[in-house]
Amino acid sequence: MRKEEKAQIIESIAAQIQETPNFYITDISGLNAEETTKLRRECFEKNIKLVVVKNTLFHKALLGMENEEVKLIFPALEGPTAIMYTETPNAPAKLIKKYADDGAEKPALKAAYVQECSFVGADKLGELCNIKSREELIGDIIGLLQSPARNVVSALQSAGGKLAGIVKTLSERE
Repeated sequence: MRKEEKAQIIESIAAQIQETPNFYITDISGLNAEETTKLRRECFEKNIKLVVVKNTLFHKALLGMENEEVKLIFPALEGPTAIMYTETPNAPAKLIKKYADDGAEKPALKAAYVQECSFVGADKLGELCNIKSREELIGDIIGLLQSPARNVVSALQSAGGKLAGIVKTLSERE
């Protein structure tokens, strides 16, 4: 591969990281064509971009980020590597966990860079599955804010019926 081609690939990887800053470093080696096709199809359905990369080129693209946290994942860049780019932080983790629950050894998590935090090692898969997306967090906050308001409205509505009954009873006595 010529130097110009390598520079172009590094630029492409850097652009992809800028576009989707959440990525998972995985090992999909050993999957046959049918399994790889199935994995790619599931990734496509979940808006995950799966790309096989050369470790040295991906390493150089990450160096361009000038981020100390991303440097923690450099040791995971050994052996066959596939990158899962995503906008939904926990989607690749859930997909990998689904395969693991089905008894498959691959895809295997090597590391992840999600919401500007590094996670290294397959033991971090559970943590990554529990990460909430921005939309999920906003929904949780809205639910928390609505709960007290619902209680007040409910209390007023139920008290309104009781007050009307009391007023009616008092007016009938006269």
